[in-house]
Amino acid sequence: MLVERRIGLLRFGFLGLLTIAALQALYLGVVKGPSLRQAARSQQVAVANVPAPRGAITDRRGADLAVSQAAADIAVTPYLIKDPARAAQRLAPLLATTPQTLLPKLVRHGTGFVYLARLLPAGRAKQIAALRLPGVQLIPTTRRIYPRHWLGSQLIGAVGTDGTGLAGLEYSRERTLHGHDGARREVKDALGRAISLRDTSVARPGATLRLTLDAPIQDKVESVLGEVAQRYHPKGATALVMDPRTGALMALANWPRVDANKLGAAPPYARQDRAVGAAYEPGSTFKAFTVAGALEDHRVTPQTQFDLPPQIQVADRTIGESHPRGAVTLTTAQILAQSSNIGAIKIGLSEGKRRFDYWVRRFGFGRSTGIDLPGEGTGIVPRLDQYSGSSMGNLPIGQGLAVTPLQMATGYAAIANGGILRPAHIVDAVDGKRTPIPPGHRVLSAGTARSLRRMLEGVLAPGGTASEAAIPGYRLAGKTGTANKPEAGGYSKTRFVASFVGFAPARDPQLLVAVMVDEPQGQIYGGLVAAPAFQEITSFALPYLRIPPG
Repeated sequence: MLVERRIGLLRFGFLGLLTIAALQALYLGVVKGPSLRQAARSQQVAVANVPAPRGAITDRRGADLAVSQAAADIAVTPYLIKDPARAAQRLAPLLATTPQTLLPKLVRHGTGFVYLARLLPAGRAKQIAALRLPGVQLIPTTRRIYPRHWLGSQLIGAVGTDGTGLAGLEYSRERTLHGHDGARREVKDALGRAISLRDTSVARPGATLRLTLDAPIQDKVESVLGEVAQRYHPKGATALVMDPRTGALMALANWPRVDANKLGAAPPYARQDRAVGAAYEPGSTFKAFTVAGALEDHRVTPQTQFDLPPQIQVADRTIGESHPRGAVTLTTAQILAQSSNIGAIKIGLSEGKRRFDYWVRRFGFGRSTGIDLPGEGTGIVPRLDQYSGSSMGNLPIGQGLAVTPLQMATGYAAIANGGILRPAHIVDAVDGKRTPIPPGHRVLSAGTARSLRRMLEGVLAPGGTASEAAIPGYRLAGKTGTANKPEAGGYSKTRFVASFVGFAPARDPQLLVAVMVDEPQGQIYGGLVAAPAFQEITSFALPYLRIPPG
């Protein structure tokens, strides 16, 4: 009887346990089932992004300026690492670190996923894969490489660790260069090893950008700016080389140079594309536009004579020449060649402020040019209602307004191009398909532009402010500029911008070069600081481009 009772109790106990197990199974299968399945799926099945190969950037002859190479991000799931110390010893040499630095990342903590390295070159990633360490994961990606390092770094820009453009063309052309990422489904076993890989969507590579930039010319320009920096120790320097007929930029350089592969390590000033975005008071290079408006309005001719005193009074301002002189009589052409402040002011006054303002804006100053580069500045041009009594003593000689180097080069290109103002551009083709030349519009008659070109030849002729920048066999035209930098209460007596803008051959311009030097030391004048740089760049580019003498 006692035995039967004990057997009954055991049966009852087993039945209870079975009931509990059945209820637990029911709870796990029905109530908790979806969340548990999701947890299992998240640990064993992963959908990874497959980055699309980023499109290359080349110069106009196909030389690589930016390319993408296969790489991998290295990650780890700490709880799958059985011997963290041993894993750290094996991984550290391949990750260019120490085991002591690596070990804390391999020890299990709050997160189940830790990056050990980003954008590791494919060769080292393969070495890590060969270790076959459980819990270590290689995530395929690409890394951006700039083979020319320094060349055109500010305009090309850079990409971040996530492969997205951060600056320059890499940023502004992100959609074109990035392409379309794909997706990959990966199934792993309990140790985190891949047992199945399948691409659910295929990555489509980004387009290749071919630029109008010419690598040898760009390299020469950057080298010349480096020589200027060694000689005059400026705060910065900028130069542009353009085909004035089309607006194609063959070089756009800024000093200090920076390595595009280490762009983030450079100081902010060096990273800026100042040729496009920085504004400065142009000084005497602006006199060409003062004269252009007066010529077109028939206020003057190249032969019109002006009696010029040593100084001129405009409202409360007394203005003299850059170098003291007595009273002289100069023609319009001589005023431009000798860069007379008083002569330019008299020409501006003959126009009147409304027509002067019209011509300033007609040449595009005070607004963006429309170049296909990011970060373009508009400069600063005062409105008519902001003019003071002395404004017409400042503005005609390039003071009291600010321009960008690109605006100045584009304005001179209109003079060189027969009076047609056209935006500059840097992208020549996308995936081999040529981009159309930006349309231009006429701002000067062809006759006025021709007269102005001949007058600007005098700047490089004997007696001109840049006579030493002449190149044997070629007629050159251009204009020097030396501008005091504004400061609180007036203008600095120690800080200047020296500049030169010119083109060649003067009678059939095919090449335009603009040079701006910010705060040179020792010498300050555009004819001494910037004009020799113009000469050196132009002397290289003319034969290189097979432009015949003329």
